[in-house]
Amino acid sequence: MKKIFFLFVFAFGLTFASNNQVFELKQNDPKVGDVLIINSPSGSMYNHIDFPRLNFIVKRGGIANYKSVQGNHVVVKEVINDGDGTTRVVIERRDKSKFFGFLKDVEADYIKSIESGEISKEKS
Repeated sequence: MKKIFFLFVFAFGLTFASNNQVFELKQNDPKVGDVLIINSPSGSMYNHIDFPRLNFIVKRGGIANYKSVQGNHVVVKEVINDGDGTTRVVIERRDKSKFFGFLKDVEADYIKSIESGEISKEKS
């Protein structure tokens, strides 16, 4: 009888332990109005922020490098939760100017870009 009781308490405890992690993850989800900072990419391109390719930037009259967006403070304009569990955010510059002179806003995979260091949260 004791073994069944301890088994029940153990299973009950595991249920709440796994639910606690989901709650912590939801607290870190982005909200509209959050301020983020664009950092330098680990390679030559941004993998998780949907900036256009360099040849497209040149065709639109911009300079073919990503240094102009490094260090920019951006604001989350919209949060999109896909069905497969990914969280995408639409970001725009805080000063309302355009990226590369022609893009008002861009999309980014929030979780992957935070993990890779392409964007970071602004410290309050």
